[in-house]
Amino acid sequence: MTTVFLTFILMLTIFLGFELINKVPATLHTPLMSGANAISGITLVGAISLAGNGQHNMTEWLGVAAVALATVNVVGGYMVTDRMLAMFKKKGS
Repeated sequence: MTTVFLTFILMLTIFLGFELINKVPATLHTPLMSGANAISGITLVGAISLAGNGQHNMTEWLGVAAVALATVNVVGGYMVTDRMLAMFKKKGS
């Protein structure tokens, strides 16, 4: 029963996230990426605490995977934000 509920929540969040992202105008992507990077940083801290808690072997592996994915998300987000901000800089500066 719990697995079905959690799967339903996962599918609902995927659908809502996809719908919300598609409705964001291009001018708001940079500020939203900054907010998303902050949230991903919080996720990274939680993943690090999960990976190093000394619990079962499966928990450690899931924590390591979460750290890797959150790190990719944070670094990629900052790279995209930096590239978008560079588009607004003057050519001479």
